[in-house]
Amino acid sequence: MNRNAPGDHEDGDRPQPTLATLDALIAESRGAGMEVALDNGIDDPGGVPTATGRTVYRIAQEGLTNARKHAPGTEVTVTVRGRPGDGLTVDVRNPAPTGPVPPVPGSGQGLIGLIERATLAGGRLTHRTAPDGGFALHADEQVLRALRAGAAGYVLKDTPPAEIVESVRRVAAGEPVLSPAVTRRLMTHVAGRAAENTRQTAAAARLAELAEREREVALAVGRGRSNAEIAATLYMSVPTVKTHVSRILARLGLNNRVQIALLVHDAGLLDGEEDA
Repeated sequence: MNRNAPGDHEDGDRPQPTLATLDALIAESRGAGMEVALDNGIDDPGGVPTATGRTVYRIAQEGLTNARKHAPGTEVTVTVRGRPGDGLTVDVRNPAPTGPVPPVPGSGQGLIGLIERATLAGGRLTHRTAPDGGFALHADEQVLRALRAGAAGYVLKDTPPAEIVESVRRVAAGEPVLSPAVTRRLMTHVAGRAAENTRQTAAAARLAELAEREREVALAVGRGRSNAEIAATLYMSVPTVKTHVSRILARLGLNNRVQIALLVHDAGLLDGEEDA
């Protein structure tokens, strides 16, 4: 199962950075002549899931690189906040450049990769230019928090109106607004973040309450399969699949199939499977 965000295959055998190595990145930037202020509110960086910490590191790295290219000589502020259960936020800000800065070829490519990385990690990344010419990057885990709170899906604010209307219709019909493919990729990354022993044990215990057939359906939901796909795989009718899903929701006190998928991944039941 592929749990790597875009760019994680770089440098082959070299250890990948984590939140615990953020201090080293800041020190390296300062050594190169940059003015950097780090406000890291995480008490135990080593306890942050590896995939999450690596994403925070990459966002900070891109923010520093962006400031060095487009606002040389300015002070960059990197702020990290978060706590278990609430997720992390990271902000990277720099003021406007103090003088003319020549155009930089290929500008914006790093941000595109970071947006994809943050999305696949169950979060979001936004960036903006302030009225005074400064620049800010912000990333958080809003998607994951929303799904755990019971959201049936997630759409961005710049989604075309027609797609938003269709998403509302799908949710009203009991379907998540994430396509099966997107759901699989998102849940795979969520699994990497939810591997704490306590959560995994609790999730497994809850799923153990299900009957065997209900458990099979729950696993299929965790794989991001639609009702029709589950019916074909488990040799049952679509109405029967819907009945099992309804029973699972009632038995476990869940609101929708996205929460079923999260619970399956939290329990580690799909660890080791190849991402389809």
